[in-house]
Amino acid sequence: MPLDEDFSAWLRLSLTPGLGGESLRRLLTAFGEPRRVLAASRSALAQHVPDGVASAIKQTHLDEAVAAVTGWLEDPANHVVTLADAGYPPQLLQIPDPPPLLYVKGRVELLSRPALAVVGSRNATAQGVANAETFARMLSDSGLTVVSGLALGIDAAAHRGGLAGAASSVAVLGTGADIVYPARNRALAHELAARGALVSEFPLGTRPLGANFPRRNRLISGLAYGCLVVEAAADSGSLITARLAAEQGREVFAIPGSIHSPLAKGCHALIKQGAKLVESARDILEELRLPAPAVPATATSVDSSALLDALGHDPCDLDTLASRCGLPVAETAALLTQLELDGHIASLPGGLYQRLHR
Repeated sequence: MPLDEDFSAWLRLSLTPGLGGESLRRLLTAFGEPRRVLAASRSALAQHVPDGVASAIKQTHLDEAVAAVTGWLEDPANHVVTLADAGYPPQLLQIPDPPPLLYVKGRVELLSRPALAVVGSRNATAQGVANAETFARMLSDSGLTVVSGLALGIDAAAHRGGLAGAASSVAVLGTGADIVYPARNRALAHELAARGALVSEFPLGTRPLGANFPRRNRLISGLAYGCLVVEAAADSGSLITARLAAEQGREVFAIPGSIHSPLAKGCHALIKQGAKLVESARDILEELRLPAPAVPATATSVDSSALLDALGHDPCDLDTLASRCGLPVAETAALLTQLELDGHIASLPGGLYQRLHR
């Protein structure tokens, strides 16, 4: 597809080596629009950016890179959104370093809808994975698109829960939008591209470089009203996302865990620093002043009754309950969440649940 001159100018500037977002925004402030930046003399450009960057703008040939984007955009599922577009995510305009350009594969409109970031450990426990999926499903059914980073563990579970709910899920990538990383999440990435969205600020073909992932975290938090950390070790990268969320004025939530679990240390540290302790998705919805999803009274009545019978009268953990009922862990966790919302059970420390007698 042919590119109009304005859009081509956006692409060329975004692909210029050494020209970062801050410098590009400075040039746009000075010259007004990308075409005028490209038309300016090297000396004029050098008044606003380093000489090397000014020379790169005038001398770098990017026809091949622009042609690659043109070919990628032939797929109707693919989009490029610039700062000048009406469809640019309004939440990102509030952060200190909004990317000048975003590559999006999937439902681009999801980037502008109310969202919550859900992040956590790559080496998550079974309970953590179940919590992430259950919380994300309920948040999605409440109208919040679930944003995460497509990593293994908590991120992947959050995406699955978001996709299962009404508001879907968005993955912010640390690679180009045409690359899936990690490869083990390829099927999930394809599902997100079909029913949610994949988004990246990095040019097509960008490989998974370590420095890109902390940088993309500001977009995970920036797209959302708040950030939920499900499980995190004391040195977890998820804490970077939580810190960025706080700096951006977003709410930070954390799920507590056992004092003996290394994967609870990060969440407990966040809570000590002022993050809101949450035990259910309802806690988040109440803090954000959003209604919980309506569930038909008969939707899970049989399964819920069977689950209550399986629970008995003593505290029990999720995996044991799932085994007793012959249900998947995620489905069992969803039923437990609904039973807790209905006041039939209570969650206890250590991932245990107990029946309430009324």
